[in-house]
Amino acid sequence: MPLSMTKSIVLALVSLLLAASLMIFPKEVLEASVRGMQMWWNVVFPSLLPFFIVSELLIGFGVVSFIGALLEPLMRPLFRVPGTGGFVWAMGLASGYPAGAKLTARLRQEKKLTQVEAERLVSFTNSSNPLFIFGAIAVGFFHDATLGLLLALSHYLGNIVVGICMRFHGNKQEKASTEKRQTKTWKQAFTLMHEERVRDGRPLGKLLGDAAQSSIRTLLMIGGFIILFSVLNTILSLVGITSAVAALFSVILAIFHIPSSLSYPLISGLFEITLGAKLASESQSTLFQQVIVTSFFLAFSGFSVQAQVASILADTDIRFKPFFIARLFHGVFAASFAYLLWDPLYQQHLTENGQTYAIAVFMYEYSVPWFYSAWELLVQYGFMITFLALTIYLLILLRKTRNSLT
Repeated sequence: MPLSMTKSIVLALVSLLLAASLMIFPKEVLEASVRGMQMWWNVVFPSLLPFFIVSELLIGFGVVSFIGALLEPLMRPLFRVPGTGGFVWAMGLASGYPAGAKLTARLRQEKKLTQVEAERLVSFTNSSNPLFIFGAIAVGFFHDATLGLLLALSHYLGNIVVGICMRFHGNKQEKASTEKRQTKTWKQAFTLMHEERVRDGRPLGKLLGDAAQSSIRTLLMIGGFIILFSVLNTILSLVGITSAVAALFSVILAIFHIPSSLSYPLISGLFEITLGAKLASESQSTLFQQVIVTSFFLAFSGFSVQAQVASILADTDIRFKPFFIARLFHGVFAASFAYLLWDPLYQQHLTENGQTYAIAVFMYEYSVPWFYSAWELLVQYGFMITFLALTIYLLILLRKTRNSLT
């Protein structure tokens, strides 16, 4: 039997089993869908929409070319990507995944990146934002703001190491350039920005409308993946597949002296980061072990985020395989940094009850509560931004449809 025929049969069987599971567990599937919908409606949409719109405006106004000209001496030697990659890196860090993939794909479509450069760039510009690490995970699940520094440093240091490693990607495919790259002055950078804006040519109103529509379309796709993987994770747990895989993972965790109680949170975190972090914080293991596992799947990004990235990259010639390999590297590096930074950043003490807790060496408890406050405000009032943005989007679509009919 041909391989393509086997693949078709396997995909058809998986789809049938998924459909059957939806009918067998309707209540649990509905609850999982609502949970995913709430996460997208209250948090993901309102937190990503401003960054997506602003990034589109910055590209249209030529600011990205301006930043790229100035950051070329840093990004090219370190990561072997153009200076515009610095803008993608900064926006990806501030807004979280999958912003890095969206901006990389956009720059590739604009021919500002080669295929290999885009694959290098997307591999290290998709990361969790500080608000999620400090607010949701450190304070929300572990109830310890000081853990945010350890998780954030491990996460972002791991990202940098991944970027340095991925600079060697595509050496055979990419021909060595003998062109001498000169550092551009501020005046040359401003000139480049002006030329880029004139070349774009869209008026402000048109640019704003296009930016809003493109951003909302992407966020609708992201919402679909969040709901889908929330349901899939629940179904796999109900039919016992998660438990079976967790039993296999417990053997691997035993090699690293990590208890089997963290195998189930690890599997859940590979699908859905939020659920995995919650289960890890509630598991019967030490805080040190919980942080190591959480740092791994936080860097791995979860299959839900990876599916979002794959969908975004599908509109370009950027291959998904290098991104997936980079996620594995990032998970290993982030977990390793969490292991190495535990002692320098934390001191272990015993309470009167003999329980172990951690106190950060750098006392910054009073400098980070605003992360959790911002997260709480986002969860409480984020739906208003989502509702308003979707209403405006529908009005624009209705107006365009009416104009096309007339």
